[in-house]
Amino acid sequence: MADTVLNTPNIKKLSAKDFRSDQENRWCPGCGDHGILNSVQKAMAEMEYKKEDYAVISGIGCSSRFPYYMDTYGFHTIHGRAAAIASGAKCANPDLEVIQVSGDGDALAIGGNHFIHAVRRNIDMTILLFNNEIYGLTKGQYSPTSNQGMVTKTSPFGSIEEPFKPAQLALGAQSKFYARSIDTSIKLTTAVVKAASAHKGTSIVEVLQNCVIYNDGAHSIITNKATKDDYQLVCEHGKPMIFGIDKNKGLIMGGNGKLVVVTIGEHGITEEDVLVHDAHTEDPHMHWLLSSMMAPEYPVALGVIRDVDSTSYDEKMVQQIKDVQAQASFKCMDDLLSSGDTWVVD
Repeated sequence: MADTVLNTPNIKKLSAKDFRSDQENRWCPGCGDHGILNSVQKAMAEMEYKKEDYAVISGIGCSSRFPYYMDTYGFHTIHGRAAAIASGAKCANPDLEVIQVSGDGDALAIGGNHFIHAVRRNIDMTILLFNNEIYGLTKGQYSPTSNQGMVTKTSPFGSIEEPFKPAQLALGAQSKFYARSIDTSIKLTTAVVKAASAHKGTSIVEVLQNCVIYNDGAHSIITNKATKDDYQLVCEHGKPMIFGIDKNKGLIMGGNGKLVVVTIGEHGITEEDVLVHDAHTEDPHMHWLLSSMMAPEYPVALGVIRDVDSTSYDEKMVQQIKDVQAQASFKCMDDLLSSGDTWVVD
């Protein structure tokens, strides 16, 4: 482990511009990745750590060009292996603030095994999962999150596969932190990235992202100005789950154990009847229900959906090393070499 003490408050106040590299941005005009990049740079500036405290690690895909555009330490790795390399970087230097960037294909297809085990181990890093429901870099094949029936270059008659729901996959792997945002909301994405960084353990931030070339409008029902207010539920811990253009819709628990959308003021429903969001409960049942909601039957849950205190893998690892060292009979190499039967050769 490096002797340098990192994660110390930065003396110089940084701005989002300080985190922008001098590399030419190669993303398509209008790509949702631009908004996510701006959000992350803004979040980093507001977290007030030094630039050398950060390591941005990516796999392969459009999203994985991210490290090139960041003026921080970075590593553009190989397809599906970003979680493994990010895990190694964090364990080698637990003081680093590690941010892994992956697309839905990179993280959930070839990298699916690394993804679930990074979550299960609870390594203290943030995984930004860009979900545009398509393979963009390789020109439009269906991905693990593409909807059934979607016509692509590799499913010309419509995909027959059941798609992954990233939140369900993360919760099934015992995730302690899951948040969701959308590329069109710089403010919300900045807020959830900061919350993810503050959480000790693996933080999953799924960002619904638009690919203007191969899957344009995939999330249009929650981004269109005319409909977004009725289909976005921004969850805030301790606050009632109210949404809608007139802020008069909410969620209650139905008798069948399913969430029900209600209108405040109708059928005797009041604001007091609306469920209050509890991001900190260890029971993942409500978090599962919230993260599984889909439009148009339900609004799409955004914000920090789950945030449960836990001890991270790297914290346990560091403590275990200290415990073993304290109990070891060998304190240095000389102790080892002088142990057992020894002799002097003249």
